[in-house]
Amino acid sequence: MGFRSCVSLKLWYHSIAMVFSDGKEQELHEMFMEAALVLAREAARHGEVPIGAVVVRDNQIIAEGYNLRETNRDPVAHAEVVALRKAAARLGGWRLTNCDLYVTIEPCPMCAGALIQARIRRVIYGADDPKAGAAGSVVNLFQPGLFNHDVEVIPGVLNVQCGQVMKEFFARRRK
Repeated sequence: MGFRSCVSLKLWYHSIAMVFSDGKEQELHEMFMEAALVLAREAARHGEVPIGAVVVRDNQIIAEGYNLRETNRDPVAHAEVVALRKAAARLGGWRLTNCDLYVTIEPCPMCAGALIQARIRRVIYGADDPKAGAAGSVVNLFQPGLFNHDVEVIPGVLNVQCGQVMKEFFARRRK
C-alpha cells in the first residue's frame, strides 16, 4: 500500500498549492514529510526498517518508496533508491533536476551518492542517523563543491516523529 491509497494523504493534494502560494515553505516540507512517514510505517508493517521517501517535482509527489531490502532480498533497495528509480521511470530519464527528495532518515553514503548522481535539487530529511548518516552525522557527502553536482540539504523536518518511528520499530524487534 502506498500513499495514494491512504484517504488522509489524498486530502493533502488539495491543500498543497494553497500552502505553497501562502509562502509557508515549512508547512509544505512537513506535508511531504508526512507522506514519507506514512510510507515508513508501511515498511514497518512489512518487517522492513521503517524509512520512507517521496520525490517531489513542481509541488507534486511523482514517486514514492520505502525500504524493500528484506522483501526483495536486495541490498540496495533503500527507500531513496526505490523512489529515485520510480521517479526516473516516470520522467523518462535519470536526470531528476528540479526534483526534491523527502526521506524520514538522513541518507546513508550509498543513497547520498545516488542522489548526487540523479541530480536531485534538494534532500529534505527528518531524523539524523548517527551510525550511517552521510549528510553530516558521520560524513558529509553533500558538502558543496565536493562532487560535480551540489545537493541542498534541509535537515530536521518532523525530526521527532521520524525518529520515533525508528525507535518504536527497534523496540518491538527487541521484545
